[in-house]
Amino acid sequence: MFGTVVVGVGIAGLARIRDLMNPMPSSPSEHLKLFGFVSRRNFGNMNEAKQISLEDALRSKEIHAAFISTENRSHEETIRMFLEAGKHVLVEYPMALSAKAAHELWEMAEQKGKILHVEHIELLTEEYKQLKKEIAGKDLVKGTLHFTGHILDENKAGFPAFSGIARLTWLIDLFGDLTVTSATRVKQEDKNYSRMTVHFQTTNK
Repeated sequence: MFGTVVVGVGIAGLARIRDLMNPMPSSPSEHLKLFGFVSRRNFGNMNEAKQISLEDALRSKEIHAAFISTENRSHEETIRMFLEAGKHVLVEYPMALSAKAAHELWEMAEQKGKILHVEHIELLTEEYKQLKKEIAGKDLVKGTLHFTGHILDENKAGFPAFSGIARLTWLIDLFGDLTVTSATRVKQEDKNYSRMTVHFQTTNK
């Protein structure tokens, strides 16, 4: 069995705990054993999973891999700690707040002989796979992707572009490399409202 720990118990972290505690029959998850979860908040036990300290998770010889599901800004530091401790790492997208940091982390994983895997779960959904089929063989002339959500804490989630970066990777996966041609941001703090509008061009303009 391959020992694992989940770091962070938001929506993604809770889903990880659930799936590790109840793996699908005959799936690779059956070979993973959840030793516990790490959180800044004190929960005790959760769905039969026990809370352990970050220090214990890093030190444990029984834990071989960490599933990181914390806020964006803390990903980089947490990845570094687990790689330094000789663990494999799976992290929710995005891995870091800059491409430079991401490349440094991949180099570090390679030097340590460990796997560092970034998972963008939305690209694996049936809805997304269907969208990809629908646009296959078609040329993009013009299009708009619009999405809404609640305002995130920029200290934890990073600059607003990072709040939406998971959606932007849809476009790159569907249409190839993109170039930013313009970007604007409107803030109305009295209404707790923020809007970012970005225009992109594909390689063939």
